[in-house]
Amino acid sequence: MTAPEDVSRYLQAGPHVDSDHPAVRALAQETTNGISSVRERAVALYYAVRDGFRYDPYAIQAIDRCFTASVVIEAGSGFCVSKAALLAATARAAGIPARVGFADVKNHLTSPRLRDLMETDEFVYHGYTELWIDDRWVKATPAFNRTLCDKAGVRPLEFDGQNDSLFHPLDQSGRKHMEYLRDHGSRPDVPVGEILAAWEQVYPKMATWGQQHISANFEQEAVSELPAS
Repeated sequence: MTAPEDVSRYLQAGPHVDSDHPAVRALAQETTNGISSVRERAVALYYAVRDGFRYDPYAIQAIDRCFTASVVIEAGSGFCVSKAALLAATARAAGIPARVGFADVKNHLTSPRLRDLMETDEFVYHGYTELWIDDRWVKATPAFNRTLCDKAGVRPLEFDGQNDSLFHPLDQSGRKHMEYLRDHGSRPDVPVGEILAAWEQVYPKMATWGQQHISANFEQEAVSELPAS
């Protein structure tokens, strides 16, 4: 018989999954107050992170700080990795073991501006969260907030705490949306050095991303690219 997995290390705070940060602990407490079930707490936290913080790919910079959970709360927005770190951090603060996972994905519906900046529609080291619920790991992807999905014609990802929540291959009109290419596994914390090294190989303009953030609005770009009805 296989010994049960020791998940205690996935309850400890890390540099980026900073579950001991006061703002993270406050969000976890506010969101899960009065909820006793682990699964229901995890679901509540998922929606709090998914919809409470705007998805902003222009927030990506080649600096350590932008990958940190508490910074998402401070900014009110984040990108896939930092929002995954925030879900993991709030889960740990609520007593739920959590870790961050990574995969390369192709976003067929990314905006032309973002595609020009990245020079590809491949998102390397896309981040998601894994939560320990009912003695197993369940994947959750809190990246795209509902308002963005509604504007872009993409079905928002739901999470029930039992089934993996991963990107849909098609949007609501049947267009190709997200394609999973490669899996990089999961980590207790965000491997920033590993991610930046991979990005340097794929994204020639990465050094200028922070400058682009000043005037960019990804949600507005998503709306402008919707086909005319």
